[in-house]
Amino acid sequence: MEAILLQYGWVLIVLIVLEGLLAADNAVVMAVMVRHLPRDQQKKALFYGLFGALIFRFSALFIITVLVNYWQIQALGAAYLLFMSGKNIYDLRHKEDSTDETNEKVTKRGSGFWMTVLKVEAADIAFAIDSMLAAVAIAVTLPELGHFDIGGINGGQFAVMLLGGFIGVIMMRFAAQWFVKVLNDYPSLETAAFLIVGWVGVKLVVLTLSHERVGILPVEFPHSTAWEVTFWVVLVAIALVGYLVGVRNKQHTH
Repeated sequence: MEAILLQYGWVLIVLIVLEGLLAADNAVVMAVMVRHLPRDQQKKALFYGLFGALIFRFSALFIITVLVNYWQIQALGAAYLLFMSGKNIYDLRHKEDSTDETNEKVTKRGSGFWMTVLKVEAADIAFAIDSMLAAVAIAVTLPELGHFDIGGINGGQFAVMLLGGFIGVIMMRFAAQWFVKVLNDYPSLETAAFLIVGWVGVKLVVLTLSHERVGILPVEFPHSTAWEVTFWVVLVAIALVGYLVGVRNKQHTH
């Protein structure tokens, strides 16, 4: 029993690390989605949105074998993120210099509170399918624990997947909140943030094209070392250049 519990503990750590890595880029998307709201509503939108996403993840563990067939979910997520990235970068490039006018335009352009919550939930659903499939693949390698099943999965295996996903959503919520603060402190980082949103959209495009029902890219490509390294190098480069430009612009304004 001690050996089995040790295996469960190790897999839980792996799932938390996996969710943590996914939370980094996902959190930037969440932060961008809620930034147009008043500051007192930003935290609420993240809380409600990710709470709904947590309920979805719990439900999806029961129906993951059905959801995996619908590559259209990730395709729609990719299309929306690419559109949002391109449109907002265009708007930022053509906005007027007046801070007050700009803030007024951003407020008008942004969605209302509950629509923003819905968008946060939808974005997490698009992100979550791949991470949940990875969690299932890892968890089912564990020895069964307990004599009951949940959603066709052993109760012990289900519990470790649920706990890993729950911790991942919490990490994403606090990471997104931190990114919101950074964007408020360094407004010129918006362009870099939207570039990251677009790059995450590309990530969802790759996942869609490699879906077994689409077959344009090899199924294993999204999880290959070459793609993972490329994705993270580009993401970090965008963030680093954006941060350096943001710091320089903030110094020039003082």
